[in-house]
Amino acid sequence: MISKRIFFICLGAVLMAVGLELFLVPNQVLDGGIVGISIILSYLTGWKLGLFIFVLNIPFFFIGYKQIGKTFALSTLLGISVLSISTYILHSAEVFTDDLLLATVFGGIVLGAGVGIVIRYGGSLDGTEILAILFNKNLPFSVGEMIMFFNLFIFTVAGFVFSWDRAMYSLMAYFIAFKVIDIVIQGMDESKAAWIISDNYLEIGDAIIDRLGRGVTYLNGQGGFTLHQKKVVFCVITRLEEAKLKGIVEDIDPNAFLAVGSIAEVRGGRFKKKAIH
Repeated sequence: MISKRIFFICLGAVLMAVGLELFLVPNQVLDGGIVGISIILSYLTGWKLGLFIFVLNIPFFFIGYKQIGKTFALSTLLGISVLSISTYILHSAEVFTDDLLLATVFGGIVLGAGVGIVIRYGGSLDGTEILAILFNKNLPFSVGEMIMFFNLFIFTVAGFVFSWDRAMYSLMAYFIAFKVIDIVIQGMDESKAAWIISDNYLEIGDAIIDRLGRGVTYLNGQGGFTLHQKKVVFCVITRLEEAKLKGIVEDIDPNAFLAVGSIAEVRGGRFKKKAIH
């Protein structure tokens, strides 16, 4: 288990270095967070990018050690070290493309995949999130909002240092990387929870079991306006099965109430992937 974690953290760090040195940095496109600051400082001073990434992230290693735990801190230190070394090695390599749009899109994809892999296996490649968690205790903003404000500040600085079109491309790369990170962490089979309220709940439940191969749970509910007792069909599906579920409910009861929401993790029970038919 430890060797598997080490392997994937190293793989993720190398992928991020590829995204940076072979796509984004040569085209003056930035990532967000500490890495974005490192790119700006490297451009202004002429020093190696890996040096700034390592040095600027060191304080967050100690913060993470105290606030989150030893395993996370050591995983983060490993990831940052491999990232720094990889950017140094790849700095002199020939870039894949000098087309700005291609570099932005594919750089964002590769970088996002690398960061997502590292996060999935318990590490981090940027201290921004740790910093946001720390300040979140004393400020009326969520961690996500603080990270967004921090990155907007970095991209604004990039507009002055490079150019405003590079800042806009950087924002595009960041958005692409953010979405890819989400896909890598949650997987293509992201789980969804569905709540269905209908007088035909038994028929809908049987159809879900038969046609989706999913288990269902019947919950007791009460209407807020009428105070009538209602049965709620609850089930967990994958993202790919959402359209099929909506079709089942529509066929049986077009007036049924259906709510679908994303859930971060599913464990236990009989939740297993089965073929849609």
